[in-house]
Amino acid sequence: MKRVVGVVAGVAALVAGLAVPGGAAAQGATPRERPWGEQGGEHRAGHGAEHRPDHRADHRADHWAGRWGPPQRPLEWRPCPSQDALGETSSGGLLDSAASRTSRDASRGGARREPGQECATLDVPLDYSEPYGQRISLALNRIRGTVSRDGNHLGVLLVNPGGPGGEGLSLAGYVAARLPADVAARFDVVGFAPRGVAPSRPALSCVDPARFFAAPRPDNVPRDDADEQVLAGRARQYAEGCGNRWAWFLPYLTTENNARDMDAIRAALGEDRISYLGYSYGTYLGAVYATLFPRRVRRLVLDSVVDPDVDWYDANIAQDRSFDRRHRDFLAWLAGHDDVYRLGASQAAVSYAWYALRARLRDRPAGGVVGPSELDDVFSNGAYTDRLWPYLAAAFSAYVHRGDPSILVRLFHSEAEIDAEKENAYAVYLGVECRDTPWPRSWARWHDDTRRLHAEAPFMAWPNAVYNAPCAFWPEKGGTPVKVGTAQLPPILLIQAQRDAATPYEGALRMRRRFPTARLVTSGGGNHGVSLAGNACVDRYLAAYLRDATAPPQRRGARGTGASCPADPSPRAAPVDMATAPGAAAHESAVRR
Repeated sequence: MKRVVGVVAGVAALVAGLAVPGGAAAQGATPRERPWGEQGGEHRAGHGAEHRPDHRADHRADHWAGRWGPPQRPLEWRPCPSQDALGETSSGGLLDSAASRTSRDASRGGARREPGQECATLDVPLDYSEPYGQRISLALNRIRGTVSRDGNHLGVLLVNPGGPGGEGLSLAGYVAARLPADVAARFDVVGFAPRGVAPSRPALSCVDPARFFAAPRPDNVPRDDADEQVLAGRARQYAEGCGNRWAWFLPYLTTENNARDMDAIRAALGEDRISYLGYSYGTYLGAVYATLFPRRVRRLVLDSVVDPDVDWYDANIAQDRSFDRRHRDFLAWLAGHDDVYRLGASQAAVSYAWYALRARLRDRPAGGVVGPSELDDVFSNGAYTDRLWPYLAAAFSAYVHRGDPSILVRLFHSEAEIDAEKENAYAVYLGVECRDTPWPRSWARWHDDTRRLHAEAPFMAWPNAVYNAPCAFWPEKGGTPVKVGTAQLPPILLIQAQRDAATPYEGALRMRRRFPTARLVTSGGGNHGVSLAGNACVDRYLAAYLRDATAPPQRRGARGTGASCPADPSPRAAPVDMATAPGAAAHESAVRR
């Protein structure tokens, strides 16, 4: 799931290294007995009467014609365009494409495979209750396993980086390159850009990002009612921009439809079952898919788990507290390295210095572009990965002690500046979350909740409210989400860091309760997106499970974990080389929430 304007969509800086249901009839039928599009019964399994869709056209799943429209031609796989074309644009700064970062990783220590990719597009219904109606196009890519289909091949591993709004194509290449060779050989790793996300078509855009998000923006933390009205007015303007441009599309931009798109991908690939690896919001998407189509799941890995029991508004309130806690972890780390950064020998002293810097930037933006809101965006990345801490510390220290804004400005341009790609991700993020569940429509409710939270969690309360505020004015009302959970699955694997800010640990425990076959691997620390990012212990559990679905650790107790792994080593405080900084791992940049 995500937060932080500028790191839109879960934040294009999860900087990797600094661098995202079967009713009775359905359960009794085998894939051979039922045409691939006949999933009407599966919509009701696992939650029965508890799932009460509204009566809009996009939720009339129980009245399907039985198929998803005209017969689909076989997918035409072709060589992929350049990586920049896959993702529309490159960030162009410290965080260039995931592919190039992976390549740079290889040159720094340990060879990494550079798997060949092929690309295709798939047409799916805009509205699954009108299967012969308007269709939209999804962009796919695939890295094929080398094991023959009549050998020990395990089919498709579909991947999703989260967001909502993560495009997923870069992640497929990353996962295929990072899995152990024997595991990667047994899967076709498939990525996709969910509906609305470039290069799928249509690709949402609601404003001109160069104008609307021009830095410095108004301060996310209002000083008075006039400031607050400016922020609310901008949120309304963004929501109206989306409604004016995409009124025909927004009603169908939901997690449930994304899950149905996944099953259309499965069918187009000719697979009876698929495996899935989802990060962050991708864990919720995977949980919805598994609830709707439990018989279609071979293996399911959910890493950095979204709480299935709360709506998106309440989930963001929970994030306010967990982001503030993780920011304090960073401040304590700075205090522990006062000999290097000279920002204070206690967490309280460093906190005072940070908020003093933020206040100063309101009147005197660093380099003319980094005001307090841009500072929030840059430093919020540190909550996703502590690999960024030395770079944030260098920027902080250089500006405080030498008045040098260069590192801070460079981090803003690479991590937080909103270009067309990030604005597309932000539009989809809002489109899905504002539509999935109800949001308060009274600004007084937002004001009261945020002011109260700001008193206890000042780092994120107002910035997060501003980020999500268009949902208060969204042209489409929120619906009733799928109630996730089913016992009709093979063993599934959950992976969670204990101090994750974006997806707090309690959410993984609640997700485990919803899925009786789930097993949980917990790591220490707070990095978001744990697997395939350098934690060897976690990666061993992941690889063992992908090889053999009966291999996950045993389930223990209501709060106990199935297995525990140590946290990644604490980052080393030392001078940084900004020319080569991000790219120590490409992983977090692809994991979005």
